Amino acid sequence: MGISFDKVDGSAWLTFDVQPAANVLSATDRAAKLMNPGFGRVFTEHMALVRYNEADGWHGARVESRANFPLDPATAVLHYAQEIFEGLKAYKRDDGGVNLFRPDANARRFRNSADRMAMAPLPDPVFIEAVEQLVRIDRDWIPSGEGSLYLRPFMIASEIFLGVKPSAEYIFAVIASPVGSYFKGGPAPVSIWVSENYTRAAVGGTGAVKCGGNYAASLRAQAEAIDHGCDQVVFLDAIERRYVEELGGMNIFFVFDDGSLLTPPLGTILPGITRDSIIALAKASGTEVREELYTLEQWRADAASGRLKEAFACGTAAVISPIGKVCSASGDFLIADGTGGPMATALRKQLVDIQYGRAPDPHNWIRKVL
Repeated sequence: MGISFDKVDGSAWLTFDVQPAANVLSATDRAAKLMNPGFGRVFTEHMALVRYNEADGWHGARVESRANFPLDPATAVLHYAQEIFEGLKAYKRDDGGVNLFRPDANARRFRNSADRMAMAPLPDPVFIEAVEQLVRIDRDWIPSGEGSLYLRPFMIASEIFLGVKPSAEYIFAVIASPVGSYFKGGPAPVSIWVSENYTRAAVGGTGAVKCGGNYAASLRAQAEAIDHGCDQVVFLDAIERRYVEELGGMNIFFVFDDGSLLTPPLGTILPGITRDSIIALAKASGTEVREELYTLEQWRADAASGRLKEAFACGTAAVISPIGKVCSASGDFLIADGTGGPMATALRKQLVDIQYGRAPDPHNWIRKVL
C-alpha cells in the first residue's frame, strides 16, 4: 500500500516554538555530571520535536523539556520497526563558540534512510534547525577539552494500527548527551573478531540505512566477539563470506606500504560521514584512495607479508580506532606490530582539529551555531 508525502516540501521552513524547561540543574550539579559523562549515559534537559501526518505534513515544531513519549501498545514502530536515526556532535571552540560538523551530510543521509524505510522524508532545513535549536538551548552541557555534545536525531512510526504498511504518522526528535573523549590517554588499538556465522546486510537490503534493525542484527555477532576476547566484530559479505565489509558500527580502512588507502565500496555498508571525510582529507594530501573489494584472505596475506602497514575503523563516536589484532576461527594475526600506525594518527588529528576549529576548514564542513 502506498503513502503520500505531498505536504513535506511545504514544511521546509518550520518555525520552532522554544519552551525552556522549568527545572534545570544548577551549574554545580551540571559540572558534576560533566566530570565523567561516559558515552550515552547522561542527557541534557531538552529535546526538539516535530510531528508528521498526511493532513498537515510536518508540523508542531518545538523545543521542550526532555520527557517520555506516551505510546499506545499498537504504535507501528513497536511492531514493524519503522525507525531511523543519526549521530553527530557539537564541539566547543577555544573562543567559546560552538561548531557542528557536516550536519548537512547527516540530514541527507537521514532523508535517504527515510526513503528506503518508506517513511516521510524530513526536509534538510528542518533537520538542521532542530539540531541547532537544541544545541543553543543546551550549550552549557557541552564539555570542554576533547569532550563534545553527542546529538541523536531519530524518527519513529507513530500511527496506531496493526497491519503491514508504511505508517501515515511519524515523530521526529533530537536528544543530546554530553560525552567525554572516547579514548582515555589517546586511541588504543582494538582487537576484532571476524564473524563467519552472521552477516550484517545483503544487496537490496538495508545495509546503507542507519536503522535500528541493522544494529540489533549485529548484537549477537558482537557478543561472539566479546566471548572471544575481542573489542569489536567485523562482518564479511553475505553471499561469498569472503569480502570485508564493516564493523558492527564503524567503517574500515587499510593502509599499504606504498602509502595508499583502501576501503570497501558502498552498497551494502553504511555511507559513513567520517569515512567520507577521511577519503576527502587523504585525497587532498595526495594519498591514493581506492574503494575496492578486499577479502579476508588478502587481509591475512598482506599482514603476513608486511604489505599492509595499518588498518583502522572510523565513526562519529571514536573518530578513528587503530586495529591491532584480527581474530577468527581460522586463526589470529597482527597488523604490523599491533600498536597502530602513523597514518591513522595523522588523519585523526587532522579531522579532530577541523571539528574543534583549531585548523583551517578547506572543505567548508563546519557550521558555526554560536
